Amino acid sequence: MSHRVAVLALPDVVAFDLATPFQLLRRHYELALCGVEPGEIPTTSGFSLVVQAGIDALAEAETVVVPGFDPRPRGWPPAATALQALQAAHARGARIASICTGAFALGAAGLLDGRRVTTHWRAARRLAELYPRAIVDPDVLYVDDGDLLTSAGVAAGIDLCLHLIRKDHGAEAANQAARQTVVAPHRAGGQAQFIERAVPPRDDGSLEATRAYALARLERPLTVTQLARHAHTSERTFARRFREETGTTPLRWLHAQRIDHARRLLETSDLPIETVARRCGFGSAAILRQHFRRATATTPSGYRRTFAGSVGSSSPRPPVR
Repeated sequence: MSHRVAVLALPDVVAFDLATPFQLLRRHYELALCGVEPGEIPTTSGFSLVVQAGIDALAEAETVVVPGFDPRPRGWPPAATALQALQAAHARGARIASICTGAFALGAAGLLDGRRVTTHWRAARRLAELYPRAIVDPDVLYVDDGDLLTSAGVAAGIDLCLHLIRKDHGAEAANQAARQTVVAPHRAGGQAQFIERAVPPRDDGSLEATRAYALARLERPLTVTQLARHAHTSERTFARRFREETGTTPLRWLHAQRIDHARRLLETSDLPIETVARRCGFGSAAILRQHFRRATATTPSGYRRTFAGSVGSSSPRPPVR
């Protein structure tokens, strides 16, 4: 609870985006809701809210979150004091994050130059036009660019907050927050914002059984050919339907599940790294280290030292699917 997070509500804030960090982060961080100045702030949902802290709250925060807001002429550009506070927070090393159109405030503060970022897919073109030096990716759920994180719209803010918990407190803490909120525990940031068909036609069936089949066999070599055979379909049809249902490719999804399983084993067991690698389907500790560092910016051993709790045996707690 010593990590302080300031949530900056700008005029015409998106209420859903504003509530998300308080719902997800409150068990692990000290949160403060602030505005440009204390008082009433309109939301895009037709009601107003009252913030008691002003912009000075950003000076004490280690993470600043800017929820989405309506960046149209009435509230554009954001107040100079807000932009200056964002610049100062970033300059002193605070982590800056935005949800949805909150990225526009980061752009107005000059924080997006040369950075890979995202926002709601409907606003991505305008963000790129306003800030041509930003590298805007309109297709992903969120982007972690180190000290600057941005997410797509609405529900993607949940994914970003879970990512922050996972990054700071480990996979088990993020999974617990997801269970409490009744959401999927992990959607990788690179997953597509827009899934073409959320519910497959009844006469076509779902690939959920095949995904469950894969999750139960993460330690084994798995190919698209095998998965397509299990789903009783051609590889081409399988790959197309898989992307329609999940927003990503079968192999990227499988890779993300293996990394997440490795996180859990490292946190909840004292298994040797070589054994963790085999149980997650990476084959060897060297291959696990290569992929794990790419996904988490640390080594398996470093991750274990940071996030492992009290381990009583080498038998991990069963994962929640």
